[in-house]
Amino acid sequence: MPRKRYVPLDMAGVKRVPIASIRHKVHLSDLAHPGVKGASFAGFLDSLPRQLAAEDLRALVEAIVAAHREGRAIIWGMGAHVIKCGLSSLVIDLMLRGLITGVALNGAGAIHDVELALAGETSEDVAAGLDEGVFGMAEETGAFFCRALAGSPEPGLGHLVGKALLAEGAPHAEQSILAQGAALGVPVTVHVALGTDTIHMHPGINAEALGAATMADFRLLAAEVADMDGGGVYLNVGSAVLLPEVFLKGLTLARNLGHRVAGFTTANLDMLQHYRPLQNVVRRPAGTGGRGYTLTGHHEIMVPLLAQAILEKIP
Repeated sequence: MPRKRYVPLDMAGVKRVPIASIRHKVHLSDLAHPGVKGASFAGFLDSLPRQLAAEDLRALVEAIVAAHREGRAIIWGMGAHVIKCGLSSLVIDLMLRGLITGVALNGAGAIHDVELALAGETSEDVAAGLDEGVFGMAEETGAFFCRALAGSPEPGLGHLVGKALLAEGAPHAEQSILAQGAALGVPVTVHVALGTDTIHMHPGINAEALGAATMADFRLLAAEVADMDGGGVYLNVGSAVLLPEVFLKGLTLARNLGHRVAGFTTANLDMLQHYRPLQNVVRRPAGTGGRGYTLTGHHEIMVPLLAQAILEKIP
């Protein structure tokens, strides 16, 4: 079969249209404003371009402010790295102001929160501890969780741990999300996958009590998710797998039991965008009656930025 021979296209007949007839995505009104020395934070926000993630940030802030005004649930699902980045005080401040109505932690998040409350420090050198066989073997951490689990699991793991921190007079309880949640009556739930956390290596841990308490927290979170109907907000901040799965099941449970749960907003904030947060928090729920946003960046920058942006919009 003979090989085809191509001749370059003749461009003389190309059709052109006036630029005014084309629908464009960027206009002069969208451009960023140059910074001004000494400008306010509100001025800085207003200077951001009206494009892409900057607009998503504005939309998310407006959704949170609206949910606060209308008394809807505003839930933060947080991975442990958020606490390790030194952001607990910002989360607690938003809880105090009613701008976070519930926090969901994974098991590691609860451990770091407890260690900060008890010892004022956390996040060991994993490589060094692993080499010596002592990674995750802090005696006080494991012993505390054993004591906290001695009560009835029905209030939920988060409440048990927060209440125990307060009861034992943890030296730094004011910096504990769990302790302040218990003090304020703000639900802080803890969602554990057995075998994933350091305390599961401690011989005194009661796996039956741990499982029952985290199951109670799942049911509590599902009730919070049911309250997102008509304008609530769920943020997944730094959890790549566990909490997106927990949120999706909580949403399913709420709807199965007759709660409509529509017209809400979700967002994923992380250093990288992963499959499960995108599917189980942003896309699938948004496709069934909500709006979803993604904001990519380091927690130690993005969370303070979001928190201050929210505060600027509150009367």
